[in-house]
Amino acid sequence: MPALRRGRIAVLTVVFVLTSLYYLTNQRNTWNYGYSAIPSTSTPSDRRIPWSKLPEHYPVTSLIPLPTGRPVEIPIIQSKPPTEDAAQKAERVRRRDAVKESFTHSWNGYKRHAWLRDEVSPISAGFKDTFGGWAATLVDSLDSLWIMGLKDDFEIAVNACQQIDFSMTDAKDINVFETTIRYMGGFLAAYDISDGKYPVLLSKAVEVGELLMSCFDTPNRMPISRWDWQKYNQNQKQIAPQRMLVSELGSLSLEFTRLSQLTGEPKYYDAVQRIADEFEKSQDSTKLPGMWPVSIDAQKPSFSDDTLFTLGGMSDSLYEYFPKQFLILGGLLSQPKTLYENFIEVAKKVMFFRIYNPDNLPIMISGDIRMKTGGVVDLQPRGQHLTCFAGGMVGLASRIFDRPEDLKIAEELAAGCVWAYDASVNGIAPEIFSVMPCPTNYDCKWSEQVWHDGLAKAYGHTDEPADKLKTKAQEIIAQRRLTPGFTAIDDHRYILRPEAIESVFLMWRITGDRKWQDAAWRMFERIEKVSRTDVAAAAIYDITQTGEGLQQMDSMESFWLAETLKYFYLCFEEFGVVSLDEFVLNTEAHPLRRPG
Repeated sequence: MPALRRGRIAVLTVVFVLTSLYYLTNQRNTWNYGYSAIPSTSTPSDRRIPWSKLPEHYPVTSLIPLPTGRPVEIPIIQSKPPTEDAAQKAERVRRRDAVKESFTHSWNGYKRHAWLRDEVSPISAGFKDTFGGWAATLVDSLDSLWIMGLKDDFEIAVNACQQIDFSMTDAKDINVFETTIRYMGGFLAAYDISDGKYPVLLSKAVEVGELLMSCFDTPNRMPISRWDWQKYNQNQKQIAPQRMLVSELGSLSLEFTRLSQLTGEPKYYDAVQRIADEFEKSQDSTKLPGMWPVSIDAQKPSFSDDTLFTLGGMSDSLYEYFPKQFLILGGLLSQPKTLYENFIEVAKKVMFFRIYNPDNLPIMISGDIRMKTGGVVDLQPRGQHLTCFAGGMVGLASRIFDRPEDLKIAEELAAGCVWAYDASVNGIAPEIFSVMPCPTNYDCKWSEQVWHDGLAKAYGHTDEPADKLKTKAQEIIAQRRLTPGFTAIDDHRYILRPEAIESVFLMWRITGDRKWQDAAWRMFERIEKVSRTDVAAAAIYDITQTGEGLQQMDSMESFWLAETLKYFYLCFEEFGVVSLDEFVLNTEAHPLRRPG
């Protein structure tokens, strides 16, 4: 880098830090991005348009304040640390160090080949910018580096963060949800986990927060999920979208609330609390009262049109954030508890179901619901890797909301996803799969005949003569590479997702039962075996293939380092590290410190 450019960075960095500290001290309501000319290390492009804060068209005249008072007494979440002898400790530490080595391998690949870009390409040793070009993997990995004791790398990364310029991007639209959970969440968690020793991290979180606040500048203050900031730069008025994913609207609360807590600036909390109030108003008026559909109209807003309901993709973190928002607010607001308890009873009744499996394990999957005419509930027995967070969510809520009867459901949901791993040919669950529900009030004892009959029904062969059904079922099994218990593999990929190990980690900390540690180790070994490359770790095109048919994808999303390997690591780290009684983890596994 030329000396002139190095000097420019140094001068502007000082300006940046001083300006940020002035903001944090005086708790301003407005923000001047005059310092944002800090040069980006990425390649310049004609499409890079500098962004600046403009006066709002629809300003808020009365802000909703953060709840105040001493945090209420919330029940302890974690079990007592299980006792271990010398051999058990040695085994645990060996496993922990193996996970750390995997993390270090992928992190070093990112450093060598994609530094300050969003993602490393784990096969071609290149890079790609998928989330604004703001170094997503670097920011997403900050708290993981700290937790794993990689303090030198942490400090190098913190210093590099000062070069990230959120006022410029090649992206036409900003994904508000992803920017919130990865960037704002990443900065806030790194600040919290390091006990506030690096003020620049909070300054960068404020920078992201101010950028995103502009997407709330609509008549009803509902945000724009895919925000065209170039139109905003032209001072055009904005309206919230008529079609929006419910998770994009409902999964901003933790990060904006924590930003308000740390800065003393209420406008961030105000923005997300207005959304929560809309969810509360609409909870009983959807087509499946108690829950919200995948697609909503944020412009009205309206939650009553769509007929598809799920805890999986496009909805998941909406529900996940109810108990977590209760925690981050110290229990001072009952609304998140009410929203959770009203929805979970519906999910337990119509969405969670026991499944046939050869080992007759008491396991459950969370399926999808399609509401039909007349309020008829149509269960689609489809499991998603994304839905595997549900066991951990139910377990967490069973503790903090004193719902001990739900802990068994939590264990069965988490065990259902572990089964999906163990029952698959490579020991890894596919992205989406279908299974067979046990009939209500029916013995769920496994028989191959029941499985074959289920396959025949699923593929429209119910009219086949009985003597040909088995042959037809065997053809389906061979053609679709099904293992016993599965009826379809709807999406064959494994993209390094964290949701299954997330629930395993939470159940380990909640129960202290070593079966969850053992499950975590099986899962880790199998993922490491098929995903590792010379550069980092790669997603898999078709996890049902073996041998030469098992092909890697040139993709490693930042959540591999932010979530998946962090959860594996914490399954084998000391029980009190990132305690659930001290931190609440956002949907990107970023630990935010609980008040009090």
